[in-house]
Amino acid sequence: MTKVSKKIESNVCEISISYSTKVMPRERVQIRNSRDIYEFLTPIFSCCMEHHEEMWAIYMNNQHRVLGSAKISQGGISETTADPKIILQIALKANATSIIIAHNHPAGNPYPSSCDDKITQKIKDGAKFLDMQLTDHVVICDGVYYSYADEGKI
Repeated sequence: MTKVSKKIESNVCEISISYSTKVMPRERVQIRNSRDIYEFLTPIFSCCMEHHEEMWAIYMNNQHRVLGSAKISQGGISETTADPKIILQIALKANATSIIIAHNHPAGNPYPSSCDDKITQKIKDGAKFLDMQLTDHVVICDGVYYSYADEGKI
């Protein structure tokens, strides 16, 4: 039995969870509305705005102060694939209570697709199950954006 235990132990991966910050809570960026989201993310999307789609997530505390952001996926000209499990995994690691997701549309049309609607609903449902909130999903184009929250779709 000891030999089996040692063999099992050597075939098991170690899982570590960490979140580290040097920023005081009061010094963190606060997101109050979709315009704040757009202004926060525009510099991030500037390198890919008209080239390819990317999806990013912003993780916040209960005062809507940013704990951090993460690139979730990078795709091609017309789509990117995001896995809700990855988005929620990072939220749990950061001890976030609120999540914002955003992606760009290189063609310049800010209106979401039916695929955008489906992924939004999946993330919203998963977040709710974990006692978190999906605050918004913003589609960013060069100079314009679409906010699910502003349109009453969250």
